[in-house]
Amino acid sequence: MWSRHDLPAGLSVFLVALPLCLGIALASGAPVYAGLLSGIIGGLVVSLISGSHLSVSGPAAGLTTLVAASIISLGGYSVFLLAVVVAGFFQLLLGLLKAGVISNYFPSSVIKGMLAAIGILLISKQIPLALGYDQPDFWASGFPQLFSSTKITSNFQSLNQHITKGAIIIAFVSLFILFLWQQPAAKKLKILPAPLVVVLVGILLNIVFTKWIPGLSLKPNQLVNIPDNVFGNIRFPDFSQLFSNIEIWKAGVLIGLLASLETLLCVEAVDKLDKHNRITPVNRELLAQGVGNIVCGLLGAIPMTAVVVRGAANADAGARTKLSAFTHGVFILLAVLLIPFALNLIPLASLAAILIMTGYNLTKPKLYRNMWSLGLKQLLPFIITIVVILSTDLLIGVSIGLLISIYFIVQNNFKDEFKIAHHKQHETDIYIITLHSNVTFLNKVKLRNTLDKIPEYSVLTVDGRDCNFIDYDILEIISEYANKAHDRHIELHLQGIEKVNVTAVH
Repeated sequence: MWSRHDLPAGLSVFLVALPLCLGIALASGAPVYAGLLSGIIGGLVVSLISGSHLSVSGPAAGLTTLVAASIISLGGYSVFLLAVVVAGFFQLLLGLLKAGVISNYFPSSVIKGMLAAIGILLISKQIPLALGYDQPDFWASGFPQLFSSTKITSNFQSLNQHITKGAIIIAFVSLFILFLWQQPAAKKLKILPAPLVVVLVGILLNIVFTKWIPGLSLKPNQLVNIPDNVFGNIRFPDFSQLFSNIEIWKAGVLIGLLASLETLLCVEAVDKLDKHNRITPVNRELLAQGVGNIVCGLLGAIPMTAVVVRGAANADAGARTKLSAFTHGVFILLAVLLIPFALNLIPLASLAAILIMTGYNLTKPKLYRNMWSLGLKQLLPFIITIVVILSTDLLIGVSIGLLISIYFIVQNNFKDEFKIAHHKQHETDIYIITLHSNVTFLNKVKLRNTLDKIPEYSVLTVDGRDCNFIDYDILEIISEYANKAHDRHIELHLQGIEKVNVTAVH
């Protein structure tokens, strides 16, 4: 059964994952081998521990911005690897604490906003590579800095010096192929994975340019560069810095949190593709990802997550068990060991096109139209999350988006947990305030304002007999009012409500 289903599925996922591993490493500002190692570890290590039958782990496009920023802010790749190890241990802790339900507490609008912002950043970082610029950190400083008066001129002058017509042609042809493969009419073409076709066409175009149109041929630094002895160039974490820089720990926790969230969202999506309706044990998945990222950090690889693109390709290829994910890791390892010369023929512009399309799929116009149709309570957290992430970073953006969502949730669920009735009896105003089932501190302001509007020389009854719960704050307000009622000549009756001692508070 392995050779019939999981072996061809593993080969198919390998063809999808290989260019993505290379492209994501470049987009992250990491060594190219780091993305390959992450894919190998995702296949050979995580798949054996994970309880998921179809999900496939490897470097994730959603972490590229954070990884690139962390490498720069921490002062080097060897220090960054410490943060990856910390992220792995943090994921292990989440798994042991059975925190796999964490994804359920992030509103859909915030998650969609986060992914859309990642898509925008991913596209922006790949545009220079698609135009022939060979430095993936071109736009690493972020949108506000990019368009500042001191940056914009120097940035675009630098880009203009590196623009290559050959790279632009390869990028546009690659994008056209990717677009064509997504059309319903191209169903028969989907036998071959689109990323593989893009890579092969990019290689062939550059060969044609080199032989017949030298003016369009790519420079060596515009091609993938994997050393023949890739494992001889691996950089390892600098453990001497582990306790000397608290930023390592902050970056590690943030990477671990976002990697865990992306993984949980991924396995939930891939489980829906499983024809056998199998459910992934989420806490075990966090443990598997934690072990995988610890190994990544120790061996010099960029952090990994479970990835929707790989998982979906795995399901589409007819995989039955997690042996297909293991097989894809074996194929990546063999490709790096046996045919690195073939990988070095791949144009960076081809990989940039693949990632531009990946970014576009995360931030499609259709998504914005859908969020608009859902109304302000969904649209506003979505837009604010995007804007703040583009202006600052992922953590701040997600946090503020979450706060906005909580505000709307509270506002939507907030309702008066009491009602007031008024009638006259012998020229005396009679007021009855009836408390409903649960009266919380959210009703403090409304209740206090209502009590303050009761006129002098009135009769007031506060009825709490139907309440299941009355918050102490509400009892305190009523008890304080009982002391004021006598001075205002208000006859107060409390039913089902016990006064509390408010003198000790002051």
